Amino acid sequence: MDMQSEQGAQGAMMTGGIVQSDGRAGPGDEALYFNRELSWLTFNQRVLAEAQNEDYPLLERLRFLSISGSNLDEFMTVRVAGLAGQARRQIEEVSIDGRTPSQQLVSIREAYMALEASQQQIWRELRDLLAEKSISLARVDPGGDPDADWFKAYFLDHIVPVITPQAIDPAHPFPFVASQGMGLLFSLTRNADKAAVMEMVLIPSALPRFIRVPGEQAHYISIEDLICRHADLIFPGFTILGSGVFRVLRDSDIEVEEDAEDLVRYFRTAIQRRRRGSVILLQLQDGFDRDAEVLLREQLGLDRALVTKTGGLIGVGGLAALVEEDRPELKFEPYSPRYPERVLAHDGDCFAAIREKDLVIHHPYETFEVVVDFLRQAATDPDVIAIKQTLYRAGKQSAVIAALILAAESGKSVTAVVELKARFDEEQNLLWASELERAGVQVIYGFVDWKTHAKVSMVVRREGQGYRTYCHFGTGNYHPVTARIYTDLSFFTADPRAGRDVAKLFNFITGYIEPDSMDMLSISPTGIRRTLYQCIDTEIANAQAGKPAAIWAKLNSLTDSALISRLYAASQAGVSIMLVVRGICCLRPGVPGLSETIMVKSIIGRFLEHSRIWAFANGAELPHNQARLFISSADGMTRNLDRRVEVLVEITNQTVHDQVLDQVMLANLLDTEQSWLLGPDGTYSRVGKRVPPFNLHSYFMTNPSLSGRGAALKSGRQVPALALQNSGLETGTP
Repeated sequence: MDMQSEQGAQGAMMTGGIVQSDGRAGPGDEALYFNRELSWLTFNQRVLAEAQNEDYPLLERLRFLSISGSNLDEFMTVRVAGLAGQARRQIEEVSIDGRTPSQQLVSIREAYMALEASQQQIWRELRDLLAEKSISLARVDPGGDPDADWFKAYFLDHIVPVITPQAIDPAHPFPFVASQGMGLLFSLTRNADKAAVMEMVLIPSALPRFIRVPGEQAHYISIEDLICRHADLIFPGFTILGSGVFRVLRDSDIEVEEDAEDLVRYFRTAIQRRRRGSVILLQLQDGFDRDAEVLLREQLGLDRALVTKTGGLIGVGGLAALVEEDRPELKFEPYSPRYPERVLAHDGDCFAAIREKDLVIHHPYETFEVVVDFLRQAATDPDVIAIKQTLYRAGKQSAVIAALILAAESGKSVTAVVELKARFDEEQNLLWASELERAGVQVIYGFVDWKTHAKVSMVVRREGQGYRTYCHFGTGNYHPVTARIYTDLSFFTADPRAGRDVAKLFNFITGYIEPDSMDMLSISPTGIRRTLYQCIDTEIANAQAGKPAAIWAKLNSLTDSALISRLYAASQAGVSIMLVVRGICCLRPGVPGLSETIMVKSIIGRFLEHSRIWAFANGAELPHNQARLFISSADGMTRNLDRRVEVLVEITNQTVHDQVLDQVMLANLLDTEQSWLLGPDGTYSRVGKRVPPFNLHSYFMTNPSLSGRGAALKSGRQVPALALQNSGLETGTP
């Protein structure tokens, strides 16, 4: 990657101001920041590295390989497609590190090719290891394959009736190839007259990517190899001269027009347009017929598209199908999340548990089912009069949607803010919106130019002579599938301050009534940036006054130049800053005179770290009950801070404060077994072996749940203390 050296960063710092009066970077941006897209590719390299982690079971390693492939597909269809579109339109807007779209595309292509080559190498290694465990993949050549007859029969019975060979000539227009669509091109000679013929077979998406022979031995064949193996059955009377497999990725982004009069109608048509987006990537099998390749290039219109060739497997993401093989000894030991002890102590009454004291739930170690139960209870409770809910991603089988429908059908006032602009969930969200409206739910689509990304539930309940508002704030989506693999926080409270703030939040979304003041919440697109800046500035002032000054944060991405510049200013003032940034990080840590007090680590493991947390020392050594602590739906990205409706929630309840800061945040900083440290040159290195080792995920899988830890903390059972020595993390006891 084209990264500037540490010395270059220092030189840029000395030749121009780092931070201007508006908080943004001054001259020498490319020496101060990492490129966003290249940083994402290094993140996917870390994901791919887990496929080589010998501490993981074999099928879990295969899962990481498939995830890296799916990640790369989405990166190409969204991020690279966006850059290619800018380059086509000659838009010269530069990135945070000063590169034009065209310059970024050049660097991305080089990094993409290296990443794809690594994927193929790892696939070859895993394929051999899988074969040793009786999980094998058949080749095109049927020679010596004991299941050749079964494959042939399956092909004739299940594949031939579905596929449609199409001649490519002036009488047959070139067929449309959908995004992620795979196909085969065959160069043929008709035996009767020796005429040259080109035929295409597109593989229907409904067909399985891999076909398994019934029986104990897991013997598979890919759909493309199965078709190639039996091509003579498709083309009787022809001689096959050559063939090749190809795959296409298209631009999948949807740009919302500011003057869209009807968002629902706009998205219904936009989804159709997306399916026909311009080609951004063409993948070809090595040895692909030359004439067929020329034809594809001409017909697909490859303006600014990347063309790759591989001798391995096309579409690595499809390997997820093999991970489903029923071999528990080759997978992680199953984990069943706990139900929160506090709620169980109240016989399952969520409202009683929340009334007693604020409650934090740590997913996936504690079940997401408690969030669903909160809404189900609200739907059936005769004293509940109103429910308001944001929905960004809810999944295909959503118990949350069912609970909202039940509530509306029970006569309660139900409002749902459905975000149509949730990428790749637009179609599903349109379906949910229709179902909700039919049930009598008031459906709101939010803002045209801002996504509503906040995760909030609000339940108003009649109690005594008045009403009490119960609130749920999440760092993740109301999605039952991702809640089993994403680490997120759910915060429940009946604090009247939170109830007032949430009411203002929904009024802002539904009626554009901007809040005049908030007690516990800050909301984007105005308040979160202001709150974070105020907290950072307080740490700077404390450092200058000789008081303890520190910032801990946990994010998925950090790309906003103004926020990064503020952190640089804090570092220059002597504030100790420790960041856990799983994915993209444009901040360059550890540069003398710029960011030497900043440490950045990334955690990649069994679960996907997703919660967003900010902690500010506030004049005391972290961790401390005096610290200011926040959880949020927002990452450190410009879109989250300026172009989305997000929520930052201050945690003031002391028990919850201790649980989030002294356990969740501290454990993330202590992890040694799944952590990578970011260097000033942009490279990541695994945290070295430590004694004793500390595994964040194992810790929370084997310790009591957060909802029942208050007494345990007081009794002396604590997370090991954190010590920072020589830029490394070490564990110890208080």
